[in-house]
Amino acid sequence: MTHNQDHRGDVAGLLLAAGGGRRLGGRPKALLEHRGRPLVEHAVGVLRAAGCGRVHVVLGAGADDVRKRAELDDCVLVENPDWAEGMGTSLRAGLESLAGTGVRAALVSLVDQPGIGPAAVARVLGAYEDETSLVSAAYDGRRGHPVLFGSAHWAGIAATATGDRGARAYLKEHANSVGLVECADVAQPYDIDTAADLRHLE
Repeated sequence: MTHNQDHRGDVAGLLLAAGGGRRLGGRPKALLEHRGRPLVEHAVGVLRAAGCGRVHVVLGAGADDVRKRAELDDCVLVENPDWAEGMGTSLRAGLESLAGTGVRAALVSLVDQPGIGPAAVARVLGAYEDETSLVSAAYDGRRGHPVLFGSAHWAGIAATATGDRGARAYLKEHANSVGLVECADVAQPYDIDTAADLRHLE
């Protein structure tokens, strides 16, 4: 395993930010405020700080508002008209947007996990080897986000990503090939799903 090459051009950040926040009164999660800015901006900043040169952001709920209110000039914005059907559609739209770009892996993160910062993302990125890589952050041994998918896996993931399951079925099926990178010491994988979770935002 050689980690001395610079793989930045090989791996794109793929931020899933389409969720409508059903249990948050239908507010788009991308626009929840964190440290004075929309959550989507914070999440893009984390991917950049970790070393992702190219970042694709999948928008859905309130996409027009997100475009107006968040500064995402340096990102590729991908609109997912089927976002309400679940995260699987956003993952598919995001992977599709990366096809033909020459990128060899996608590092997938979720907009509503601000407790996962650059340190954890950089660890997962650091485990990338080639287009067959399949790497997941782990928290006390349990698989979580972010997840890195080499391009050799994209078609298989797209074929099985349905509803809110995203890549879960694919990862389960290929559990023996998934490299787990422990991140519990540098990140907290909570989601912002309910009003009570908003206490995590500053």
